[in-house]
Amino acid sequence: MRDVVALFKGRLAGLVVCGVAAAVAHGADRSSIAALVAEWNQPAEPFHVLGPIYYVGTEELGAWLIQTQAGLILLDGGLPESAPLIENNIKRLGFRLTDIRYLLNSHAHFDHSGGLAQLKRDTGAQMLASAGDRISLETGTYLGSEDVAAVTAPPVAVDRVIGDGDIVQLGEVKLTALVMPGHTRGCTSWLMPIRDQDVAHQVIFYCSTTVAANRLVPKPQYPGIIDDYRATFARLKEVRADVFLSNHKDFFDLWGKRSRLGQSTNNPFINADELQAFVALSAVEFERDLAAQSRAALRKE
Repeated sequence: MRDVVALFKGRLAGLVVCGVAAAVAHGADRSSIAALVAEWNQPAEPFHVLGPIYYVGTEELGAWLIQTQAGLILLDGGLPESAPLIENNIKRLGFRLTDIRYLLNSHAHFDHSGGLAQLKRDTGAQMLASAGDRISLETGTYLGSEDVAAVTAPPVAVDRVIGDGDIVQLGEVKLTALVMPGHTRGCTSWLMPIRDQDVAHQVIFYCSTTVAANRLVPKPQYPGIIDDYRATFARLKEVRADVFLSNHKDFFDLWGKRSRLGQSTNNPFINADELQAFVALSAVEFERDLAAQSRAALRKE
């Protein structure tokens, strides 16, 4: 466990993403974070992860394709500019866009929901999302910073609202929604049992528990956000998964693991300690960020 914790140290702080935080704080337009957007939207090679799961995202932003006997499921759409890259990656793997039946979203921030509108148009898939994030998806806005042009996304209509514990099934594949508010009001992780090389595994597609650009005090991003984060951390302590996948590369050492894939019989994406190590460190980082925002608020009084 010590080695896994060491892997994450310093990473979450780096993912505060100063450019986005500043843009939200000052109501900037998209040009103010153009360099960051370009960095996040670098193309990446798609690849098979394990079981029915494939990576089809960009260099920075995760997007996951799940193959079933009844069609495909796509989780997350990256930035608005990411949709063509994701579509190309799906085709490069030999899949057809029109075989995608469901689009899922981890959370309604422009760097994970931005491409969903185009992906929905081009695939004809149904858009499934949590009630807490539905308004943000359908208006293309960032909850609590609706007037900040820099972080808007093309609106996408939600066809089916997903509640905590709901199951999305396609063919033999079942994903269970774990709604974990905080990072957004409807932040949703997805739990999925799989078999790989005849061994059972539990996969978690992890939403996010970073503070990033969120205001905690004195004017919270949305009412109850602090209690939501803490309740989510408490709940996550009880979740067990041995495959930890997410939507930013540094959350789970995406490319380090990719470089080791196939070098031995041990798949580097399988690690029973990784989820809980991430949750523990993320909880510490949350309290640190809350304390820092509280001190800053006091200085302004």
